[in-house]
Formats: sequence, C-alpha cells, structure tokens
Amino acid sequence: MKNLFFNCFIIVSFISCVSKPQKENSENPIGNFAAKEVIYHVLQRSFYDSNGDNIGDLNGLKEKLDYLQDLGVTSIQLLPLYHSVFYHNYFTDDFYKIDSTLGSMKDYISLVKEIHRRGMKVFMDMETQYVTEDHPWYKSSYNNLKSPYSNYLVWKDSAHTKTETIVMNITSLKGYNGVVKKLIMVNLKNPEVLKYNIKLFSYWLDPNKDGKFDDGVDGFRFDHMMDDLDNKPQMTGLFEEFWKPLIKAIKKVNPKIVNVAEQAEWNSWATDYVTKAGVDRVYSFKLMGGIRSFNKKYLTKMADSAFSTFPPGHHEVIFISNHDLPRIANQVNESLPKLKIAAALNLLLGETPSIYYGQELGMNGKGEWQKWGMTDANEIPDREAFEWYKSDTGKGMAHWYKNSGPWWDHRFAKPNDGISLEEEKPDSNSIYNFYKKMIRIKQENPLIFLGKYQALSNDNDSVFSFQRHDSLNAIIVAVNLSAIQQKVNIDYSSNKLSKSTTKILNGVSPDFEKNKIALQMPPYGIEVLSLKPAK
Repeated sequence: MKNLFFNCFIIVSFISCVSKPQKENSENPIGNFAAKEVIYHVLQRSFYDSNGDNIGDLNGLKEKLDYLQDLGVTSIQLLPLYHSVFYHNYFTDDFYKIDSTLGSMKDYISLVKEIHRRGMKVFMDMETQYVTEDHPWYKSSYNNLKSPYSNYLVWKDSAHTKTETIVMNITSLKGYNGVVKKLIMVNLKNPEVLKYNIKLFSYWLDPNKDGKFDDGVDGFRFDHMMDDLDNKPQMTGLFEEFWKPLIKAIKKVNPKIVNVAEQAEWNSWATDYVTKAGVDRVYSFKLMGGIRSFNKKYLTKMADSAFSTFPPGHHEVIFISNHDLPRIANQVNESLPKLKIAAALNLLLGETPSIYYGQELGMNGKGEWQKWGMTDANEIPDREAFEWYKSDTGKGMAHWYKNSGPWWDHRFAKPNDGISLEEEKPDSNSIYNFYKKMIRIKQENPLIFLGKYQALSNDNDSVFSFQRHDSLNAIIVAVNLSAIQQKVNIDYSSNKLSKSTTKILNGVSPDFEKNKIALQMPPYGIEVLSLKPAK
C-alpha cells in the first residue's frame, strides 16, 4: 500500500474514571470480557501453515496466538472445521470429522485449550442445513424409502431420486480443484434432525464430556440462518421449530455460550433472530453497508436502527469485511485515509467488533460472481493467504491455491506492494498500527461498549458524530467522511457535562460555546473526546 499523506487527530482521554470496568457477577452479566471483546474472523486455511504443505492449519493458528493477542484480539471466529471436499469446509459429508488438511482432533483440542489458557474465546462456524452426496444420509436414502434417513433430506419427488434446490437454485457445486458434488438440503422440520443437531452441537461444546468446557467452543456462528430456508415452502417457520429449541438445548449444556447468527437475508432487520430464535448476537450487515457507504445520512440511519432495536443483553456484531464480501481495501482503492475511517468506525461505534483476517493489513481482494462459472473459486480473491512477509514468500505462507487456476495469476496479494506485516509493523502510519491504536482505545474505554449509543447532530453534511454515554460520562467520536477540510459544530446540549473538565490527550483542544463543540477537521480526520463531570 502506498504511504499516503494522512492527518488524523485522535483526541482521547485514557482516564480510569471515564467508566470503570465492572466485575463479572449476577448484577452485571456483561462483565469485563465483553466490554473489551474484539473478534478475529479467520479462514484458517489461509492464515498460517505449520508443516510446510502450503495449507494454513490449526497448529499454525496456535503458533500465531501471540500475534493476535498483541493486536488486541480476545476471541477467534473459525470457519467450519468439519470434513468437506470444498476448501471453505462448508457442505460436509461428516459433521464430526475434522478436515485432515487442517489438522487432527488432537490438534484442535490443543488449540482450544491454549486459547482458553490465554483468557481468550473461540467460536465455531456451523452450517448443518446442507450435506453433500457423500454424506451417509444421502447415500442411504437415495431411491430408498425404507432408509432410516428417508425423511432427513428434502426431496422433490416421492421416489426420493430428485433433491430440492438450495440457495441460488443450485443442486451442485464445482470446487476450485475441479471436483463437483451434489448439495442437498437437510429437513430441519424433522424432529430426528433436531435431536441430531442438539447432540452434534453439544459435542463441540464439550468433546470429552467432562463438564469442564476447556476443550469446547464458547459459542457458534450459525451460517446462512433463515426462518424460511432458501424461501422453500417445505422449510418455513424454522426460528420457532428448529433454531429456538436447538439454542435452548445447547444453552442447558453450557449456559455461558454466546451464539451469533449470520442473517442470510442481508437486507433484512435482525431483531427476529433474537426475539424469535433466541440468538445472542447478529452480524450487522446493514450497519456494515452504512460504514462502507461513507455517506453520513445513510450511516446515521443504519447506526440508529442497529443500536435501537435489540432487547437488553443482545446486540449486533460490527464488521466491515468477511469471507463473503469484497475486502474493504478493494472498495476504497487502498486509500489509507478511508481505511482508517472504516477501522475507527468498526472499533469505536460500540458493542462487539469483528475483524476479518488481513483487514488489519489493508489486504485487497474482490471475488467476482460466476467469473469462472458456478464454482467456489470465484471467492478465492476474498480469501487469499495472510501476508506475513514483504516478498509474500517464507515460512508459514498459506498458498493452498497456488497454480490451481487463473485466480492465482490474477491474485491481489503481491510481493513488495506495501501490504504485509513485515512492511507495516515498523511504519507508525500504517493501517496495522492504526488498528492497534483503535483497539487500545476501545479496550481502555469500556464506555464504548457499556454506554448508550446516541447520534449527535451537527451542521456539516460530511461529518458523522455520535457518543457512547451513561449518566455521568461520554465518549464522543467525530469523523470527517470527506477528502476536504471541514469545520463543524457538534450539538452536545444533551450532555450534563462541564466543558472545563474535558481531558485532551493529543491534538488541539476544541472550542466549546453555547452547547456546541466546534472542530476544525482535516481531510478524513477522526477525533475522539472523553468527557466527564466537573469536580
């Protein structure tokens, strides 16, 4: 990435009285961990290779826990681990078997225990709505009405020889390696399938069944979660009939788990996932769109909606990139100022932020739907190897897709492009070091999580401003979304805070007059104020 000129003022007070962390007890179920939580969404196959086969693996992730903790990460969100012919490990033939290219069950247990030893948490991505033609349910029930699994899948014909189409009306998928497999929808309305899922999810919560949970995940990400699965009339009302009883049952196994949904209908509102299905969190796709729009009006609308609809104790996960989206660096043409704006909003808007691996380096990538036909290779550009080195070669580089097709020749990760940990770590102005700064601000100011969100009106169409506050304290954030210097007056009349007690760590003090905060903001400037009561 080019070392672009960028002025960014961070005005913040790191004072303990802003909002003291609360002890974890029955009166405060949120506790310290959630207030400081930062999720790292990792595609383990692309992260770090421990054994030299070019495939990122579980042991490689374990080797890099020091890196993640130094960045400020507290929780790790894995993509699926179960066996699959597809590189992303969705669409399985065995939900209990770990993909051997990623490691063994012993490697997995070792990783999970080390994560927990460090005081971190781990979440597992699960999608049990589909299986491949190699799954025992399909093999047994195809054209066999006497199979014990005859009602485990969704069939289009009475002879059980034709399966229902799934998302995007497909019945099969071609892998980047040329392998083609049929994909079959699971009958989630079948009580036996629900029982199977309860047993399966419970297993991953406590694999050795000793009740200690040190070897189990701390929760799940439910991929492609829908009330009406793929809008098929056979699979409606699943929040009440499948997801709610599943979540209730696994919460009995470990009441402390946290479950998060990927709302499959990205343009829908997420409240039903909490109120009807019982999840704890939902990935905020609408707010992601608001942040990536760099449009004050739209961003304000999306933030107001995201932070006002959920019942207490539940919230949305804030993210700007994931494994299904073009990377944010691609959208902003690797503009360092815009990447820093997106990072600040990702980390400082509040609630629980999630960072997609390589996002902290400004990694580029854009999958192009059906560019190479109906194949999972179209999304490889969003999922390229984490760039540890300037040369893009060296120990641990996870080039599992090397020379496998045109996506390698047209890859975004290239040597000597300024985008790598080796190049960015010593550069104080890099996006990597900016992420570390934003994470530190988020974690040292628990009010960003615990405080109530409120948009702050101002007189400039290019400046987005908001606060996280309680009855005594406030963290105020202002972001200039434009490439032009802006003067703004922010209304803070709702705050009962004395302007004389504002603490400034860096930058130039703003002017306070007539319940306004007057700021001169540089292009793409970011300012953070910490206000507390007068003594």
